[in-house]
Amino acid sequence: MKPRDLRGILQYIPIFREKIFVIAADGAVVSHVNFSNLLLDIAVLRSLNIHVVLVHGAAEQIAQSAKEQSLTPSDTNGTGITDDTTLKLAIIAANTLTHEILEGFAANDLRAANANAVTAQPFGVIKGIDHLNTGQVSRIDNELLQSLISKGITPVIPPLGFDGKGNTFRLNSDSVARQIAESLAATKLIFISTVDGLQVGEEIKRQIVSTDLEMILNNSPKNIPSVQLSKARHAADACAAGVPRVHIINGLITEGLLAEVFSNEGIGTLVYANEYRQIRSASKKDVASILRLSRDAMDRDQLIDRSKETIEECLDDYSIFEIDDNPIACVALHQYPNENTGELAHLFVNPAYARQGIGQRLIQYTEKQASKSGLTKIVTLSTQSFAYFENKAGFSIGSVEDLPNERRLTYQSQDRNSKILIKQV
Repeated sequence: MKPRDLRGILQYIPIFREKIFVIAADGAVVSHVNFSNLLLDIAVLRSLNIHVVLVHGAAEQIAQSAKEQSLTPSDTNGTGITDDTTLKLAIIAANTLTHEILEGFAANDLRAANANAVTAQPFGVIKGIDHLNTGQVSRIDNELLQSLISKGITPVIPPLGFDGKGNTFRLNSDSVARQIAESLAATKLIFISTVDGLQVGEEIKRQIVSTDLEMILNNSPKNIPSVQLSKARHAADACAAGVPRVHIINGLITEGLLAEVFSNEGIGTLVYANEYRQIRSASKKDVASILRLSRDAMDRDQLIDRSKETIEECLDDYSIFEIDDNPIACVALHQYPNENTGELAHLFVNPAYARQGIGQRLIQYTEKQASKSGLTKIVTLSTQSFAYFENKAGFSIGSVEDLPNERRLTYQSQDRNSKILIKQV
């Protein structure tokens, strides 16, 4: 781990300390060799005073057990019909898996307990079809879960529920995790499966507003693979119920959970309940972030090399684009009011957020700032991104005469032969 990785983690610790993360791991993840690494990730979270509730599935184990016994399960994921045979398979598989998870926690010197915290009732008859032993959550025992959490014990929840009358029901683990996250007012709900994130159409979405996801689910659900519909639906529902962030990640990636939680880029999909992005004026504490963001681009001569002192001298010209209070892009507007001209400079977006329209938003923001200041023209200089400014931002190729007199002198002394682009505002 590099020192800058540690700094990245440190900025999140005050935000997440004493908060609750509900983690839902598919059975296929729990049985994978990388699950031991996932438990180490959870150990890191616990060491930082982040509370965890672990919900696990058992679909793969049910299917495997049925195959070994030459049985045909009526359903494996807790959403279809659960006949008596499948319920027996589910009980054995879920309880065995819970025991193995507890063993894993113990091996990592973590305290955990199988929490009987889910009361269930029959899913019932839907469109004339009796779902038999399939259940739905009717109540979460918050008091029990909070008691365990307060004692530093991680609750482990299997995909089973009980009705208090001696009946056991097979539950969908995604649904259980969502309702626990809502009940505990969790800061994060994290779905861990064997795919890299939520696929919409032909691409994996890295971030999506929950309302946009809800619209896709309602209007064009076929754009989401059927195996991911459950997580997509419960992610949208969780956000609508007040869970701020839902993550969908690949549990087969080593240190993937930490990478998702402690970085802006993450490794999977973030579904968020509110607009978590904003553009604001830069402050002195942002100077280091601006340098860190654009250091590689300056080294590659994509941007003019700027020192900390140079940025500080014109810090009032800078704006920051941030996600969850973390800068991921910057831009500067240098003003020449005597010539009614502004220069758009130092535009840079973290490559992890490329092709998301952030650069265009910063350009539009800068144009509005220029207009408010009474400027009528914006110029920008570029050695490698001039096509972007022409094709995406409406700039035209200009000449040295379009530069303000003061800027013309520095342009000639820099000897970069940058393309000059102009735009009326």
